[in-house]
Amino acid sequence: MSKTLISLILICLYIPISIAQTRSVIELDKGWKFQKGENSQAYQKDFNDAKWQDITVPHDWAIYGPFDKEIDKQTVAIEQNGEKVATEKTGRTGALPYVGTAWYRNEFTLPQYKLGQKVLIAFEGAMSEPKVFLNGKKVGEWAYGYSYFYFDITDDFIANQTNVLAVELSNLGSSSRWYPGAGLYRKVQLIVKNEQSIHHWGTTITTPVISKEMAKVNIKTKVTGKNLNVVTYILNAHKDTVATNKTDAIFGNEFEQNIAVVHPKLWSPERPYLYTAISQLYEGKTLKDEIETRFGIREIKYEANKGFSLNGKVRKFKGVCLHHDLGPLGTAVNKSALRRQLQILKDMGVDAIRSSHNMPSIEQLELCDEMGLMFLAESFDEWAKPKVENGYNRFFEAYAEKDVVNLIHATRNHPSIIMWSAGNEVPDQWGSEGVKRAKWLQDIFHREDPTRPVTVGMDQVQSVMENGFGALLDIPGLNYRLPLYEEAYEKFPQGFILGSETASTVSSRGIYKFPVVQAKMKQYDDFQSSSYDLEACSWSNIPDLDFELQDDKPWVIGEFVWTGFDYLGEPTPYDDQWPSRSSYFGICDLAGIPKDRYYLYRSRWNTEDETLHILPHWNWKGREGEITPVFVYTNYDSAELFVNGKSMGIQKKNKTTPQNRYRLMWMDVTYEPGTLKVVAFDKNGNPVAEKEIHTAEKPYKIVLDADRKTLKSNGKDLAFITVSVVDKNGIPCPTATNQLNFKVKGNGFYKAAANGDATSLELFHLPTMKLFSGKLVVIVSSKEEAGTIKLSVRGKGLKSGTIELKSTD
Repeated sequence: MSKTLISLILICLYIPISIAQTRSVIELDKGWKFQKGENSQAYQKDFNDAKWQDITVPHDWAIYGPFDKEIDKQTVAIEQNGEKVATEKTGRTGALPYVGTAWYRNEFTLPQYKLGQKVLIAFEGAMSEPKVFLNGKKVGEWAYGYSYFYFDITDDFIANQTNVLAVELSNLGSSSRWYPGAGLYRKVQLIVKNEQSIHHWGTTITTPVISKEMAKVNIKTKVTGKNLNVVTYILNAHKDTVATNKTDAIFGNEFEQNIAVVHPKLWSPERPYLYTAISQLYEGKTLKDEIETRFGIREIKYEANKGFSLNGKVRKFKGVCLHHDLGPLGTAVNKSALRRQLQILKDMGVDAIRSSHNMPSIEQLELCDEMGLMFLAESFDEWAKPKVENGYNRFFEAYAEKDVVNLIHATRNHPSIIMWSAGNEVPDQWGSEGVKRAKWLQDIFHREDPTRPVTVGMDQVQSVMENGFGALLDIPGLNYRLPLYEEAYEKFPQGFILGSETASTVSSRGIYKFPVVQAKMKQYDDFQSSSYDLEACSWSNIPDLDFELQDDKPWVIGEFVWTGFDYLGEPTPYDDQWPSRSSYFGICDLAGIPKDRYYLYRSRWNTEDETLHILPHWNWKGREGEITPVFVYTNYDSAELFVNGKSMGIQKKNKTTPQNRYRLMWMDVTYEPGTLKVVAFDKNGNPVAEKEIHTAEKPYKIVLDADRKTLKSNGKDLAFITVSVVDKNGIPCPTATNQLNFKVKGNGFYKAAANGDATSLELFHLPTMKLFSGKLVVIVSSKEEAGTIKLSVRGKGLKSGTIELKSTD
């Protein structure tokens, strides 16, 4: 018998067996009791929690409000913004009641458990400073609210009985620069497995050698036990087995396998191909453990004077920064909400995300793997020197290494991650101690993951050029400071610069201010910013200046724009004004509705689809005869503008100013009601596309448009319905501010609403809200029973709108 045939027979003996037979993973999402407030007895097993609130996890207790300017009011000068004098910041952390202590309690039994097995409890994020109790005994604690962590509770778990889990969370005031959320806002899981088993986060998959013919997949598996062997199957996207390997050679507590995948399909944003590794741990022929790990085969390189390449092709990051909150949903993780965010960004042409300024959710990484978005995974906003009094600086010395290790171990197999960030604008950029901390952290990242480089978002560029901080990093990341890019490139040895945080342009969707001029820290009486996209902060700039650097400097390897979506807190330039409780930086507003700036980026980044967008709207009663400039964002080089059929002339992109290079602008248009039309031309001067906007009459009818019509009946799936009003001719009313009321019937329920107005104090979870610039978004959730869901929206004097959705098993 040939050796090949013997090998095939041996492989066939190890057919994959269901994970449920070797380990159980139970998500603790239901059955939770919640109560805000200190309670010295709540950890006890027999504590009476009957009157506590019934909730599901993930959960954010503070998102339900109310908004209050007195909540976490901070009197501070924000150094990284260049402020010299302390002022009262009323909306810096969103003006939501996140400060305080709260308790979560749950009961569970584990019929899956067998004597001799191990039981772990794993948290993917708990805001903040969690203390975990089981059956009245403290089993562990953590500090960082964004960190993943787990505890072995085998010795404290009671088999065949009800076990009582209690979690205490505490949020201090002055602990954040933005809305951090509050509660068990990410998944909680129980893991039951054999004593002889694969470690939690114990699998490491890399692809060190890749060619068209073959890829070398290196798999390291850390285990507990003796006389073991491991069998690994690699499955393609169709779940067909494409490679297998068996080994009993163990080094310490780790197996290492090198497995050849023939004719590999590579992961990229354009083709996010994913494989699955099934790792089976045996004692002899007895299966002891089995896990599945999804991964991608891809090659990343960062080279001096060449930049970043993926799978051998040089490219620049078209990235955005994202905070962790989901607007009206708060920080509670929801996969369908994350998916919608990423779909909107993909359509804009985004190919990379930076988690700012903290560790991402596992769900976000899974979606980036699937949808094709590269990821810059960030760790901290503070090191040892504080930005806020009660920030991470309190925990840095004791927890920083543990938090970095957990970040890497929990996420390293995601192909979307192409870089780590050890920090953002840390005050430690000054002085020799900060340089030592930067090296210490980078060495930890390198030790735990030698395959990816490390950056820090640096804003003190003069300092880091002089003290060696910027030179020691794998990737020098510059936050703003565009005039220093050239000098930094000359002084730093890496041979390239990353725009780790760019632009910070501010705007309010559908709001336009006159005269149309560039401005910094501009404030208006209505606490809004102009959507002509010419206003920025004292430290930041408008998008066109970054575009020039990306286009003209081959050593600038891309940018991460601040931010893809508005977020709760940091309402610059109104962070010392009330009411103002969320950001203006977003390319999309807090409801996820694109602002005008979305189309400026789309015209550059989405190279597959046509972009032709006109601003402002054309409803300007009282401005008749006044100068009302018109901008067009398009991927075409030239266009002609018409007002009521009269040509305003042809504009062509040119390099006279950065704005002329990337926008078509008619600065002398006189407003008159009617029709605004633009005709775009190809490079040969032929008309190829046109678009019109019209002056609307008074609001007449409510219109509903859902991002999806079919939901899963799991009680978690969401539909986002954009609500707008039109006049009797069907023309959108861009200035409407009608108060609307929402009602959901059938197999779904009303979840939340948002209108994108940073000054609105209406609560998201109540079924009523005003339109802002003619639009808002209603979020509807499925129930756990399949059927029809009907949303009705009504407003005084308006023809109501209804829409039907379906939820299916």
